[in-house]
Formats: sequence, C-alpha cells, structure tokens
Amino acid sequence: MNAHHESPPTALRVATYNIKHGRGMDGAIDLDRTAATLASLDADLIALQEVDDRTRRSGGVDQAARLADRLGMHAAYGSFMDFSGGRYGLAILSRRPIQSHEAWRLPDGNEPRVALAARIATGSGETITAIAVHFDWVDDDGFRYDQARETIRRIEELETPWIVFGDFNDTPGSRTMNAFGRIGRNAVKPEDDAATFPADRPTIEIDFIIPGPAEAWAPAVATVIPEPRTSDHRPVVAELRLIEE
Repeated sequence: MNAHHESPPTALRVATYNIKHGRGMDGAIDLDRTAATLASLDADLIALQEVDDRTRRSGGVDQAARLADRLGMHAAYGSFMDFSGGRYGLAILSRRPIQSHEAWRLPDGNEPRVALAARIATGSGETITAIAVHFDWVDDDGFRYDQARETIRRIEELETPWIVFGDFNDTPGSRTMNAFGRIGRNAVKPEDDAATFPADRPTIEIDFIIPGPAEAWAPAVATVIPEPRTSDHRPVVAELRLIEE
C-alpha cells in the first residue's frame, strides 16, 4: 500500500494543468509525455485545459479518455466547440468515480466557453463539486470577467463544498481573481515561485486552485511544478483538506 492511501480521507491532492492538446514547447504532440507528467503529480483530482476530442490535429484521439486510461482515473469532458473534425474543450480526471458532470455554458468570448462541473464523493463519503475553468485570454478582461461572474453565479447555487481550478488567464489583484477571492480561499503559491506561464521561463501567474466556501477548507498552499517542456504552462498542485463538521 503506497503512502498516498494512508492520508486522511478528507485530504485531496488536486492539480490543474493546461496541456495544450499534448503539444510541448518543442512543438511535438506527445500525449505519452503529457501522461507521464500527469502521473508524476500523483493527484486525486486534475483539471485539464486545452483538451482535444478526436480532432485531426491530435490524430483523432479522445485525449481525456486516453489520459484517464493511462493514469487509472475517471474522466469527464466539457466541449467548448466543434474543431478540426472533433471537439475542443477541457476535462476533469478523478481517482474516485465521477457521480455526474455537466458543462455550464458561459458567455461567449473570442471562443465559446464552458465551465465543467463534476460531482465526486471523497474517501470519507462527502460529496464535493470540482469545477474546471479556462477563461478568455485577450488583454481586455471584459469577456473573461463575464465568464467568471457566470461561473460564480452557478457556484453560489451549489450545496456542496467545491473547488474551482484551471487556467483563469488573469493575474492576482485583477477583478476576475478578486471575485473568486471573495467566495473561496485561494491555495497560495510561494511569492518567489508563483508564475505558471510560459513554461520554459514563467513570468505570470494565471493558473489557480481555489477551494470554497472558505469555511469548508483548511488554508492551503499551492506548488508550481518545474516542468518546462511538456506544455506551455506549468502544472500547479495543492494539498486540500476538508474541515470535518
């Protein structure tokens, strides 16, 4: 039995990673490399952004299912749009079975967007909702902020503890990140090692893990994994702990 399973059942190791459909900084699409990087994170729950489903550019592979299979995890997929003969969107991978999932349609930006919400039971039997996000990327934050506000509106209707994690495409102190800070508890990164993009020499912090509501979770620290090649983002990992009732 490995050390992972000896952790308390309410402890969750959570990660987010923009995988750029498996395309590394060397330009090669290598989903095996993506899978190896994901395996090294040893996470219970992973939000993935820029995930292809049977597109021509990625060789017709259902990337979420392929990665879940390689990692021995369960997968949920949320499609943004039809693309390159298949679909393009985001995914959640979970060690524990996914009870249900739905794609929350968000206001369109430069591309269509959804937030992917998956209900998952923790080892202690408590149900949480994991919400993967990937907001609009342009400098003008109008679309991004609209998408964030709609995500928050849906989160506020939830009756479970939740985690919103992904590529927010915005930085600490922005109105988008401040809005999430008001409803959740950001897993804070070390100040001198917080940047997540670009992977080879990161200069900005745009990938986050935010559990909430704040009173449901212990304060958490997030770590940026120094992986410079597998994608154009670096993965972020946090150990989260639900506070027992």
